[in-house]
Amino acid sequence: MAGDNMETQNLNSPDSLWRPMTQHRTLLSNRPKHIVKGEGCYIINEDGERILDGTAGLWCVNVGHGRKELAEEAKKQMEKLAYVIPIMTSDPAVELSEKMLNMIGMEKGHVYFTSSGSEANEVAFKIVRQYHLQAGNPRKHKIISRHRAYHGNTLATMTATGQAERKIGYEPLAPGFLHVPPPYPYRRHPKLTLEEHGEECVKFLEDTIIYEGEETVAAFIMEPMISGGGVLIPPDNYLAGVREVCDRYNVLLIMDEVVSGFGRTGKMFGHEHWGIKADVFTFAKGMASGYMPVAATVVKEEIFEAFYGETSELRHFRHINTYGGHPVAAAVSLKNIDIVKQENLPANAAKMETYLRNRLSEFSDHPLVGDIRGRGLLLGIELVSDKEKKTPVSLAQANGILQNCLKEGVLVMRNGNTVPGLGNILIMAPPLILKENEADQIVDAVGKSLNQALN
Repeated sequence: MAGDNMETQNLNSPDSLWRPMTQHRTLLSNRPKHIVKGEGCYIINEDGERILDGTAGLWCVNVGHGRKELAEEAKKQMEKLAYVIPIMTSDPAVELSEKMLNMIGMEKGHVYFTSSGSEANEVAFKIVRQYHLQAGNPRKHKIISRHRAYHGNTLATMTATGQAERKIGYEPLAPGFLHVPPPYPYRRHPKLTLEEHGEECVKFLEDTIIYEGEETVAAFIMEPMISGGGVLIPPDNYLAGVREVCDRYNVLLIMDEVVSGFGRTGKMFGHEHWGIKADVFTFAKGMASGYMPVAATVVKEEIFEAFYGETSELRHFRHINTYGGHPVAAAVSLKNIDIVKQENLPANAAKMETYLRNRLSEFSDHPLVGDIRGRGLLLGIELVSDKEKKTPVSLAQANGILQNCLKEGVLVMRNGNTVPGLGNILIMAPPLILKENEADQIVDAVGKSLNQALN
C-alpha cells in the first residue's frame, strides 16, 4: 500500500519544495532552516534553536510573530464569512477601504484589493494606462521607474523593476517601460552636494519625459526610499521635485509603499517623511504583517471617475483576481492596523533606529563598512573592500557575512540579484516591536561576522 513506507519518510524534508531565490544544487550541503514556530522577534526551528528574525520575514511581520489576536480574528471571520466573490462587498473590506483612505489623508478615493505587492503594482499600471486613454490622452502609456528599484515579479512589474539580474531568462519583457537613475547619495559625484544630487536625479526624470514625448508618458512609479535595491535614502528635495515634474507634464505619480508602509520607516507611511502626496498608492506586506496575503491599490477620486460610462463602452476596470477584498484578509488587516496604532509601533521604529544607528556607528571605521544608512527599522550597511574607492565586496564575502550572522542566531539579508557586482548591501528590517536587548543581539552578530570576514 502507498502508506506502508510512511514511517521511514521524513515528512519535514524540504526536497519537494522549489524555494525562491535559491540555488538548489547546494541543498544537500546547505539545507534550509525548517521553521516550526514564531514568537515576537524570533523564529524557532525544528531543533529548538531561536533565531532573531532581523528581516521580519520578507520585511512584512511588522507586529511580530505569534500574535494570537490576529489568529483569533481570522478564525472569527472565517466562521462568519470566509469568502465572497470580489464583485460583491463585505463588512471587513468596506471598513478597511475607508480606514486606508483616512490614514493616507485622501478625502475621496477608491481602494482596489489584491493579494500581493506585485499584483497591487500590476493593477496600478493597468489603471493609469486605462485612465489616460479614457481621459482623452490615448498615447500616454509609458511608465517610468528607477534603476535598482523592485516593484514585483509579474511580467509587467518585473519590467518596471530596475534590477538587471532578475530579468535574465525572462526577456523579452513587457513594452512601454523606461528607467532613470535613482538618488544614491553614497555614490553621487563627489563634486555634488546632497541637494545638487537631488536636483540632478529630478532632472533625469524630466529629461526622460521630454525626450520620450510628454504625450506618451503615463506615470512614474517610485518607493519613497528604495528598499530591496539597497536601502537608498533620497535627498530631502528629491520627492518634492518629482511631484513638481509629474504635475508639469500630466504624469501620474505612483507611490509604492509595499515595504515602507505601516510603520516600517518610523512614520506610518514612508512618503510622510517628505510631505508629498501621490495620485496612486500601493500597499502590501505590513498591511497584515504577513498573517494574511493582502495588498491594495489606492487611487484619487478623479482617476476613478474616468471609469464611469455605459457597460457597452467597456470603460469599467476589467481586471479581477479571485482573492481581491477577501473578508478574512481584510479583517486581519484591520486588527493588525489597530495593533500598529495602539502600540505606537512607528514611534518605536523611530526610537530603535536611533538606538541601532548609535550602535552600528561603532563599525564606521571598519575596513569593510562603506556606509550605514536607513530610516526607521529599514537599515543598510554598504560593504566595501576598499573604503576610498568604494569597491564592493565580492558576493562570496557578502554571503559569508550573512551565514556567519545566522550562525550567531541572527537572520539578516543582502540585496540580491540587483545590479551585477553590486549585491553588497547588508539589510536589517526586524519587527517593529524590537527591544534594545534584541537590537544589541543584531549588532553583536553583525560585528562578529564583519571581523570574521577579515580573516
